[in-house]
Amino acid sequence: MASMKFLAVAALTFATFTQAASAAPTVVVSIKPLHSLVASIMKGIGDPELIVAGAASPHTYNLKPSNADALQEADVVFWVGHGLEAFLDKPLMALAGNAKVVEMDDIPGLDKLAFREGGPFDHHDDDDHAGEAEHAEEHGGYDLHLWLDPTNAKAMARQIETTLVAVDPDNAETYHRNATTLQAAIDAVDAEAAALLKPVSDKPSVVFHDAYQYFEHRYHVRVVGSVTVSPENLPGAERIAEIQAKVRDLQAVCIFAEPQFESSLLQVVAEGSTARFGVLDPLGTTLADGPDLYVELIRNLATAMRDCLSG
Repeated sequence: MASMKFLAVAALTFATFTQAASAAPTVVVSIKPLHSLVASIMKGIGDPELIVAGAASPHTYNLKPSNADALQEADVVFWVGHGLEAFLDKPLMALAGNAKVVEMDDIPGLDKLAFREGGPFDHHDDDDHAGEAEHAEEHGGYDLHLWLDPTNAKAMARQIETTLVAVDPDNAETYHRNATTLQAAIDAVDAEAAALLKPVSDKPSVVFHDAYQYFEHRYHVRVVGSVTVSPENLPGAERIAEIQAKVRDLQAVCIFAEPQFESSLLQVVAEGSTARFGVLDPLGTTLADGPDLYVELIRNLATAMRDCLSG
């Protein structure tokens, strides 16, 4: 009887040890598109925590006490970088624990583009791409809306998988399987977006803020200007006049708003033109958090742009 009791206790101890050994790491992620990639690779293991949730924007976000607590408890933190989530700079430097912090703009395999200056900008063809990369190297400034090129999302997925396997080797097989599935899903939506946008790629449009050049380069769509470079800095009268002239002179077909920002400025920009209005959501603010968000985000951007530009 005693031996049976001993065996039962031993079995329970072994089961508890095994469960602890394979428990999911505590992972915190800054923004929704990146969170989706992490959630995809952690599927079946655990759920990463998201900082900038709902319709909030990383450009204007203020860290909440609950976010700070989550960071202190984290084993791994994924963020894009200072140029996008500046609110995380000091909290990440002050982390008391041994969290692995992965800054996505530093990972290998990314296709990086230089910041653009000003509201109106000319359409770039493929020959300009290498020049922009050289310009970025010289001046140290990259556009950090990196996820809007699916090839960059695939590079991020590879880094996420590598990081999680290093932190949690017991679940390496699941991470690898999930990452393979995610890569295939990204390839599929990339091809779908290219097919949707090809018929309207030559039609000019204007966006609310300059977030889309990775999407533009990937799918060869023609965005001729933005109302503002960054949404926390509203444009002055001179800039608005420049954009109005661009819309009229190039006969811009569409002006795209974003769901989380005031769009009344776009009515002013459209004065004197026949431009239609659409909505682009580069962060997936209106989408449910989770593994499916990234693929849906790319599909929605392509569909919204195609629908407005085709009329």
